[in-house]
Amino acid sequence: MATSFLTDIFPTPTLSVSPTTPTETTPNREPVKVVIFGSKTGVNSTILTLYKLGFAQVNEWSPLLPSSNPGEVMSILTRYILTN
Repeated sequence: MATSFLTDIFPTPTLSVSPTTPTETTPNREPVKVVIFGSKTGVNSTILTLYKLGFAQVNEWSPLLPSSNPGEVMSILTRYILTN
């Protein structure tokens, strides 16, 4: 029987998270960015793994972008949290 070790380590956050872009009229929201660096295969594999874990939809990540290191790419996910 498989058990999840993540639920024991990471408590459920109390902040509300929204994957949509906030508007200018929505105060008390802060962007939080998650960045993955690696090879194209590694970044795509990690994005798919995070999707399977329910972390984010694949289409919420930016297209693969070149990083400052040769042969390395990155992808960015931006989430917005309520600060109040």
